[in-house]
Amino acid sequence: MMSEKDAMYLTEASVPLRLACITDSDWPLVVSLWYVYQDGNLYCATHRSAKILRHLRSGRRCAFEVGNNEPPYRGVRGRGFVTLIEGRGEWMLRTLLSRYLKNVDSPLAIQLLSRSRDEIVMEIKPERIYSWDFTDRMRGSVSDS
Repeated sequence: MMSEKDAMYLTEASVPLRLACITDSDWPLVVSLWYVYQDGNLYCATHRSAKILRHLRSGRRCAFEVGNNEPPYRGVRGRGFVTLIEGRGEWMLRTLLSRYLKNVDSPLAIQLLSRSRDEIVMEIKPERIYSWDFTDRMRGSVSDS
């Protein structure tokens, strides 16, 4: 069960999610993706030609991490199951673009939206959650700028 504090972090953090799966050759694969947290699930999108989709189709188990890269370190990681959703690419891209770019009229947004038919939505249902927050521990040892 996701704590309210962890859910708030996932809602407010604007860093990419790192999604991991096991490949057909039994090696781990990690990709960074924009995400949105809604109703207890994490949602990402990627182009239908992305290699990670092939691996997620053969095995729905995944691991994920959302963590800031600057001190004080804080984040949420876990494992779960991915469901691939076709036909919702434009909705997800608009949601992600609004979250990360704030401007759905930028050249990058227009380019990404032009291929929205080829986007696959990944719904990640967390099965286990772990979190860390070193804010108190690092107080005074990092710049508050």
